[in-house]
Amino acid sequence: MKNIVLCGSMKIKEEIFRVQKELQKRGFNVLIPDECLNDIVKEDASRRHFDKIIDPNNEYVLVVNAPKNGVDNYIGPNSFCEIAFGFYFNKKVYLLNDIYEPYRDELEGWQVICLNGDLTSIN
Repeated sequence: MKNIVLCGSMKIKEEIFRVQKELQKRGFNVLIPDECLNDIVKEDASRRHFDKIIDPNNEYVLVVNAPKNGVDNYIGPNSFCEIAFGFYFNKKVYLLNDIYEPYRDELEGWQVICLNGDLTSIN
């Protein structure tokens, strides 16, 4: 079973849960942010999630970059940091949707893979 770490804004956590269920049906072990399930301090939540990303048993990082506040493909600062951790620790990093324009140079340079909504493209 392959392990995948989901990332994304807590304002779209229902979408994170949807993606989690779909990936579980496809046989992935899916790790989600602790903030989705518990009311915890941001600092603690971030450290725990970074630990999930850098764990050598977790092969993939998937950012659920759903529209937020009218902005398509949104990636917030925390998710961008999570992408950077994934890149630095040689994880395969995916975006659920397309590139978030403000970060295009870095995302393309780090070879982040856009799924354009197609979770079957994760290999």
